[in-house]
Amino acid sequence: MKWEEVRKLYPDRFVKLQVIKSHIENQVRYIDDIAVIQAFDDDKEATRELVRSKDDVLVYHTGKEKIEIQIKQLFGYRGQYDKHRV
Repeated sequence: MKWEEVRKLYPDRFVKLQVIKSHIENQVRYIDDIAVIQAFDDDKEATRELVRSKDDVLVYHTGKEKIEIQIKQLFGYRGQYDKHRV
């Protein structure tokens, strides 16, 4: 599903999303295709879900015109990073 469709189905709400397809350009991740997992009426519940989200699951507000995630490099970290190991 495209972000424009999600915005029409769930206007002015937080939604929990699974990223299906994305691409990266100039340190920005652009989300191309998504699946809606859940929509929220309560902002506090959406915030709790945002904190729990990881990997390709996001909580985003449909008031935003685009889904763009700025990629930041971590400095000062040595060794290999394993995202599955916490």
